[in-house]
Amino acid sequence: MTMLRPVDAADGPLRSSAETATEDDAAVLRRPSGSRLARVRGRLALPTLRRATGLLDGRHKSVFVGHGQDFDDLSVYRPGDDVSDIDWKASARIGQPVIKRYQRESNLPLVLAVDTGRTMAAQSPSGEDKRELALAVAEILAYLARMRGDMVALVAGDSARLVSRPARAGSQHAEMLLSLLAHQLEVLTEEVGPGASVLSPGAPASGLATVLHRVSTWHQRRSLVVLITDTSHPDPVAEPVVVDLLRRLSAQHELVAIQIEDDSPFTPGRGRAQDVEIDVELPAFLREDPTLAGYLRAETDRRRAGVADLLAARRVERTTISSDEVLVDAIADLLKRQRLAMSRKRR
Repeated sequence: MTMLRPVDAADGPLRSSAETATEDDAAVLRRPSGSRLARVRGRLALPTLRRATGLLDGRHKSVFVGHGQDFDDLSVYRPGDDVSDIDWKASARIGQPVIKRYQRESNLPLVLAVDTGRTMAAQSPSGEDKRELALAVAEILAYLARMRGDMVALVAGDSARLVSRPARAGSQHAEMLLSLLAHQLEVLTEEVGPGASVLSPGAPASGLATVLHRVSTWHQRRSLVVLITDTSHPDPVAEPVVVDLLRRLSAQHELVAIQIEDDSPFTPGRGRAQDVEIDVELPAFLREDPTLAGYLRAETDRRRAGVADLLAARRVERTTISSDEVLVDAIADLLKRQRLAMSRKRR
């Protein structure tokens, strides 16, 4: 029992905090949900926005260095810029560090590889719906890529469904991808009353092997692949094939992982809880017994450590997001670490 969703004892029901899409893309776009990309700007303070887009800029350059870049101009060095780009002679003349800017022949596509299995319908330690956090991650990355003029692709799936859309540029395409992803996540639960929902009957389990295989076979051009899942996936025990798929993808693309942290209700006094992996409610004696809860917590930690070790062995930079409050900073920090890692590979 690892993927759990706490429930308030007084609520009764749970609280809710195929290969192609089953709906036409245009129909999805017509939903009155408003612009998802427009909402992102409100989440990003201007300094954070500049820092994040600057990190994406450095990521592009790290891939295309030595492949026909043309010198454009000099720019004042800012924290986060690659020190290897500093023009030391020009810096000495000007009296402050400056870096060389280049015109890029090509942009690096962004591929959003998203886990839409039922474990994503659980909640994070902050009590927020993991699906909302995953969707917010996708919105921010799509927004930053659009600002750079980059193309965005989507591969979202689980053990029963797979939505795949090719990389294209433009706001309308990005909005369509985000709407498709939102629908794929929304149908994991169904409403049973005002503000309450339960896991949908037959909600599929995670199937990251299918998602990663589709990315590997459909996206041959080098891309930034962002795997969005939770802290129990990719699971090398449940899906041994993901070990080889991660190895292949990390060589084929720039691969990073953003994991939405799972909550653990193994704390006396938390109230009712349901295991979304097997769709049963945990009995009170299991939730409230400190010894049993400790054993299960240790097993959960062991499983998550195995996932972390797998990503580390494949040199996949990752970050864990536990709440909306840390989301933006976690993404910016991940992009910075990925940029530094790619810079080291060039040398």
